[in-house]
Amino acid sequence: MSENIDPGEHTVEQLQDELAEIDSPRELEGMLDAEKDGQQRKTAQEAIRARMREVGPAEDEAVEEGTETEGEYRESADEVEGDQEEAASASDGGADDGSDADDLALDPAEYDIAEFGPAIKGVDDADELEAILAAEESGEDRDNVKTLIESRIDKVTEDAGETGEIDPSELSTAELGNALQGIDDEERLREVLEAEQSGEDRSAAVNLIQNRIDSVQEEEAPEEIEVVPPEEKHPDLDHPTADKQYVKAIEDGDYRDMWVYCETQAGELIDVSKEMLGKARELMDTYNEEYETDERVIAVLIGSDVEKHTEDVIAYGADVVVHHEDDRLERFQHKPYTELFCDMARWGGDPTADEGPEEADWREYDEPRYTVFPATNNGRDLSALVQGELDSGLASDCSDLYIEEAMISNPAKTGRPGTKKEFERVLHMKRPDFSGFEYSTILCLDNPTREFHPQGASVIPGSFDLPEPDHDREGEVIEHDLDLEEDWLRVSVTDHDQLDEGVDLTGHDVVVAMGRGIGDDPTEGMELGIDLTDAFEDAGLGVSRGIVTGSYEFAGHVERYTAEERQIGETGQVVEPDLYIAAGISGAVQHKVGMDESETIIAVNTDPDARIRDFSDFFVEGDLFEVLPELTAALESGELDVEAIAADGGATDD
Repeated sequence: MSENIDPGEHTVEQLQDELAEIDSPRELEGMLDAEKDGQQRKTAQEAIRARMREVGPAEDEAVEEGTETEGEYRESADEVEGDQEEAASASDGGADDGSDADDLALDPAEYDIAEFGPAIKGVDDADELEAILAAEESGEDRDNVKTLIESRIDKVTEDAGETGEIDPSELSTAELGNALQGIDDEERLREVLEAEQSGEDRSAAVNLIQNRIDSVQEEEAPEEIEVVPPEEKHPDLDHPTADKQYVKAIEDGDYRDMWVYCETQAGELIDVSKEMLGKARELMDTYNEEYETDERVIAVLIGSDVEKHTEDVIAYGADVVVHHEDDRLERFQHKPYTELFCDMARWGGDPTADEGPEEADWREYDEPRYTVFPATNNGRDLSALVQGELDSGLASDCSDLYIEEAMISNPAKTGRPGTKKEFERVLHMKRPDFSGFEYSTILCLDNPTREFHPQGASVIPGSFDLPEPDHDREGEVIEHDLDLEEDWLRVSVTDHDQLDEGVDLTGHDVVVAMGRGIGDDPTEGMELGIDLTDAFEDAGLGVSRGIVTGSYEFAGHVERYTAEERQIGETGQVVEPDLYIAAGISGAVQHKVGMDESETIIAVNTDPDARIRDFSDFFVEGDLFEVLPELTAALESGELDVEAIAADGGATDD
């Protein structure tokens, strides 16, 4: 396996990018085994197998006869050669061998993606599916179509394992792994193991079969864990969730769609709302293709005069817009906004209410599957209150979202110690962890005694690209009707002042950022940063959170440059300049998310192992008090060609 790539450390999307750089079947085979022994994601395995079909064993990677892996690599080579022969036959007409389009069970070139999904379900022969795949690869070569075919191959192979005998000599290691998942009989598994050991005796295949045997034995042995509700386990404590009969009344609930709370400020739809809609559209399009369903993106608008934004949110990706209008909600208020959102989420589905609302005619499910909120001041408050009221979980301040299966062994989730359970359609919510140097991925999973929906997240502004609106998109607009209780409106805003917009660093070609490295002389350090900024034609000066929250003493003429309004990072501004210069900044994840989209990054730091080095184009090991004056002098004298540095993104031999 490649020393540089562990599939378990990558999302499927990231893994696909990495796979494009690998040409060794040996490394790919190792990655496939690692994925199957690790997270066991079908989509990841499909991506690796697809790359294996694209490359054959290189001549310089031939395996000596007699080694334990000879059979595996010969098998990979045979598979690749067979696929190439099929593809060549499909491309040249295949008149001699009968593999042309007329002999295919269906010709993928005659279908678009929407039609192809239902059509491929009618093909149950693995050989025919392989021929269709070869035809697609030699024809239009569409990734989404190939994924559908490969998924169908896996399904057919798995079904064969459930109903018929398995001859391991006829299956690749990947196909054997899929087939084994459908077998729960230990005796049948041992027969397959004996067949493999008396045949090719591939070490990877033997390990797969033995792991499946161990898994079946573990599933049969332990008893279920008894789960005691918290209000019964600790009757002496106050448990507000014990009163949430609504959640308890939902058994085997129906959850659908991704809901996006679209925040407005001063009557305008803010950018992060548009960013989340674009991401939600992307996620649900992939979701519907993967699971062959038709779930939607639901936009939620609450406030005064928000109806005017319904066409815009549809243009940015929503299928349905649910809005509530009330002049008293011109400004955000915790109680009414929470009650309104939760009522929308439960609309017509409250099994405990004596006189609940009439059932909504636009949806037929209990609660949303996913909810997404902006990680703004108001969005953070609302997301926590809504998810708490719906008695589910929340991952705050996320910078990425994706949907995948998850293989979990935690007994609290599986109900049995020593067993694994695959959870489908899980929203993976990625956020910087508390160390500041790593990311954590948060999952909201059901346990054996109750369901946790919706799976909720709040998203850091600037985490996703701002999508281009499509004003030709059509969507459904739903007006939500609920009388607000006076008790919900106990707080009212009688007067307010508009704060100055502050410092906007997002429009500059160059951003200079100062960090804790100024500690030896804070005032002089900031002065050096100001001088360097002034040496550029269009530059702004920013700071890390360490400057804002630190106990530094600054002289008055530089203090204004250290204010929170200039902070760059997770809780500050997100910038994408042509050139970003980080002086004395270690590279915590919270700072990274605010600047890692910069075209070219130059870091100055005395620590050669500083994290920022990992994502910088140029790293200068040195003291900023010595380096910055030299940079400034070189700029002013014309000796430093900044445009050339920014243009090549650090791709130099120097």
